Amino acid sequence: MHLTIERKPTEYLHKRTVLPQTSYWAKVKEKQGYNPKAFSFKPESGLVNTYPSKDDLLIIIRNIGEHGSIAYVPYGPDIHMPEEKQGKFLEELSESLRPYLPSDSIFIRYDLVWASPWQDDEDCYNDSGAWLGPPETRLQELRMNFDTQNWNLRKAPSGVLPSNTLFLNLEKDKEELLQDMKSKTRYNIRLSNRRGVRVHDVSTDNLNVWHTLYKETAIRNGIAYRDINHFKTILETRAANTASPADVHMLLAEAEGDALAALLMVISGGRATYLYGASSSKKRNLMGTYALQWEAICKAKSEGCKEYDFFGISPTPDKSHPMYGLYRFKKGFGGSEYHRQGCWDYPLNEDAYEVYRSVEISSKGYYV
Repeated sequence: MHLTIERKPTEYLHKRTVLPQTSYWAKVKEKQGYNPKAFSFKPESGLVNTYPSKDDLLIIIRNIGEHGSIAYVPYGPDIHMPEEKQGKFLEELSESLRPYLPSDSIFIRYDLVWASPWQDDEDCYNDSGAWLGPPETRLQELRMNFDTQNWNLRKAPSGVLPSNTLFLNLEKDKEELLQDMKSKTRYNIRLSNRRGVRVHDVSTDNLNVWHTLYKETAIRNGIAYRDINHFKTILETRAANTASPADVHMLLAEAEGDALAALLMVISGGRATYLYGASSSKKRNLMGTYALQWEAICKAKSEGCKEYDFFGISPTPDKSHPMYGLYRFKKGFGGSEYHRQGCWDYPLNEDAYEVYRSVEISSKGYYV
């Protein structure tokens, strides 16, 4: 293999905009019962023109009992890599990592941060300019495994972190940001202000308020929800004594004595990530969610962030997609669509992987 791998403390992971590759994320996952491991990798001598000189990688180890363990790489590797070299690089990285992972590891799952190669393909857009998504799995695997030795990279049957998002450029002034929005969004922000909605940056003392809104939102949308300790960990972790800490905010929109909506935003390396949102089914005419989102954008800008990650939309403007409502709401604030490649697996134990994969296909998968 052409890569040299070294273990390193998670506290020394480089500062970066990609939140799930930071020391902060490692601390959060450790408190949630997972086993984070940090590595640095670099090419062997003479190969510096082939790959970047050196970088870090955070891997989350998840034990699944007697069946073994899974090595999950959240939004990584976070390095620039030409599309034609990505498959070969992941193959070499996987084989180089193999000796450092638990002996019962079934596979490595890369939740790739790299843009889909079909994002810039004109044939993948309809006449209205909407992205149609990537082609069938077989064609994606053909392209990814080009120039690999083992032809072993597999498109995962389910995702973990959002593959599709919007990035908002915060280097514009507030008036420019408002003008770039859809007129209805801009109108609703101003309407919420006239109707007395106020947004506050609150502490963990309001955690119960947050979780009540979050639980209501999950039930309304028919999705599984996490217990309050999950969010307590996110809010209380700072990783301040590490190389890649984070600044965590909980924003709460209120009016007429009621909590209307809330969100969790995490700032890392000049990027604000809108991690979770929740809203009440009551008094929706006050447009609390619009006031909340605009205040989060303004807060991120005031903290010196250069971009705002909306962290999850439907891949296409398909009204039947369960995330279409989020797509329409977030798209109203402007920003540029970004389509990641999603999850890719590199089996380390082929037989065990096939068993796990067949179970995953028939279920909702796992989430880290």
